[in-house]
Amino acid sequence: MTDDSLLPFDLPAVARKKVSAAFDGGLISSDGGLVLLREAERRLRLAETLAGCIRDRRNQAQVIHSLSAMLRFRMLAIACGYEDADDCDTLRADPLFKLASGKAPESGGDLCSQPTMSRLENAPSRIEVARMTAALVDLFCRSFSAPPAAITLDIDDTCDAVHGHQQLSLFHAHYDTRCFLPVHVYHVESGKPVAVLLRPGKTPSGPEVRTLIKHLVGRIRRHWPHTRIVFRGDSHYGRPQAMAWCEENGVDYIFGLAGNRALHALAYDVADDVRVRRAEAGADRMRSFADFAYAARSWSCERRVVARLEASTRGFDARYIVTSLKGEPRHLYEDIYCARGQAENLIKMYKGQLASDRTSCQSPRANQLRLVLHTAAYWLMLALRDAIPRAAPLARAEFATLRLRLLKIGARVIEKATRVRIHFASACPDAALFRLLAGRLAAAGP
Repeated sequence: MTDDSLLPFDLPAVARKKVSAAFDGGLISSDGGLVLLREAERRLRLAETLAGCIRDRRNQAQVIHSLSAMLRFRMLAIACGYEDADDCDTLRADPLFKLASGKAPESGGDLCSQPTMSRLENAPSRIEVARMTAALVDLFCRSFSAPPAAITLDIDDTCDAVHGHQQLSLFHAHYDTRCFLPVHVYHVESGKPVAVLLRPGKTPSGPEVRTLIKHLVGRIRRHWPHTRIVFRGDSHYGRPQAMAWCEENGVDYIFGLAGNRALHALAYDVADDVRVRRAEAGADRMRSFADFAYAARSWSCERRVVARLEASTRGFDARYIVTSLKGEPRHLYEDIYCARGQAENLIKMYKGQLASDRTSCQSPRANQLRLVLHTAAYWLMLALRDAIPRAAPLARAEFATLRLRLLKIGARVIEKATRVRIHFASACPDAALFRLLAGRLAAAGP
C-alpha cells in the first residue's frame, strides 16, 4: 500500500516558480545536535551505568538490541523532545539516532521499536529500579572533581496528574485531581539532580521523610564521608522524625514551619513593634525578624525557630522556619531558606521541558524507571550546557532553548566505505558554538 504522506505536494509559487515538496530526502535528520549529546553521554557513561543495574533475562542468542543501546536511545529521544515511547517506531531508522547509538547510519540495523521499549520499561524488578535510582546519586557525587566541604540539598514534591487509576495514584484535594507526588532532590548551586522518587499522591509522613533522608545521606557519605550536608524544604518536610534523625547523625536542616497560636504568642512583641513602626513611618511595607526556642507537643526537644514578621498596607504576615543552623535570623531566612525557590524552577524545567510527567504506566516500577530515564536526559542537557563558555549567551539558557538552538538542526548524513560525513546547514546561526562544543565534549570523553 502506498503511504500518502510520502507523496509530493504543492506549495504557493515563489518568484513565479512552482514549489513542490516531498518527504523523500533520504538520510536527513532534524536532530543534528545528537552528535553533541552522544559525546555527553559517552562522558557520563549513563547507559552503561544504568544497564549494569539490570539483569538481562532474555535469551542472549536472540538478542538484537542490548540494554545499554535501548536505554541510550530512550534518553537521547527524551532530550530531543520525543518524550513518548511511541516515537521510537519512527526514530528507529533516523540516521543520527543510529549514529549516536553506535550503529552505521545507513548500513547499520534499525534501533528498537516501541513494543521492545515498552517491554524494557516493565522488565526490571523493584530492586533493580532502586539500584538505577541509587546510581543517579552516585553520578551526582562523581560529577564533582573533589568532595565539597558542604552541600545544601533542596527537597520538594510536585503534582504529577494521572489520567486513570494507576497504582499509587490518589486524589489530592489541593490540586483537585488524582496524582502522584514524586519527590525531587536538587543541588541548587549547580542545578544538578540528586534523586527523583515516585510516591503516592499525598503529603509525605514523618517516617517517610526520615527514610528518604536516611538512605540519601547514606549513599552520599559512601563517597563523601566528611562533607557537611544541609537539607532545605518547606513545612511538608519539617517532620519531627526527620529532624530527630538529622540531629542524631550530624546532618543540618532548615525547614518551613506552619504557624500556630503558640508561635504567634512567642513572636507577639516583635510583631507588635513592627506594626507600630510601619504605621508611624507611613511605609508600604516593613519587615522584622525574631528567633526563639520552641518545642511542639510532637517534638522530643526544643529547637530554634526563626520568625519573619512583615507588616504592610494589606495587613500582617508571619512566616516561620525551624533550623539547626547558626546565624543571624534575617540571613537564615532571606539568604538561605528563600533560596529554595530555585529548586521549584528546576522542577518546572524538568516537568515542562523534559516531560517528566509521562508516568502513564500501570506499574510503579515502570513509572519510576521512566523518572530515571528522564533524569538521565536532564543530565545530558546539563552536561551540554555546562560545556558552553560562561560568556556565551546560551551559558544560562533553559533546556528548551538549548534544544531549539543546538539540537534541532537539520543534517544530511552520507555514509561511505571508510567514513560518515554529516552536512549541516551553511547558514546555521550557532555554527561556531556547535563546533566548539563538539571539540570540548569529545576531548572530555573516554
